[in-house]
Amino acid sequence: MILHTVAFKTKHKTGSREEREFLEAGMALANLPMVKNFECYKQTGRKNPFEFGFSMVFDSDQDYDAYNRHPEHVAFVENRWNTEVEDFIELDYTRHEISEI
Repeated sequence: MILHTVAFKTKHKTGSREEREFLEAGMALANLPMVKNFECYKQTGRKNPFEFGFSMVFDSDQDYDAYNRHPEHVAFVENRWNTEVEDFIELDYTRHEISEI
């Protein structure tokens, strides 16, 4: 299982139509067959400059790779993300058992 997360700040004015449309376009990725438990978050803390977050789960490395190559994901990144996101950080996790240390 892979938990894929990304925290980001858009170039759009807070509360604008453009911001909402960007988030809606990102949330459409939840419809891809390999995406599980898609969530969209609004940042409430003040410890970083990010405004929003997306998270999703993949059952396997193969599903994660298929997502990264999927035409809808590629189009979103090329047509929306690369032009509308000001800054971001991406974090991917697998479950870690303490006994593995």
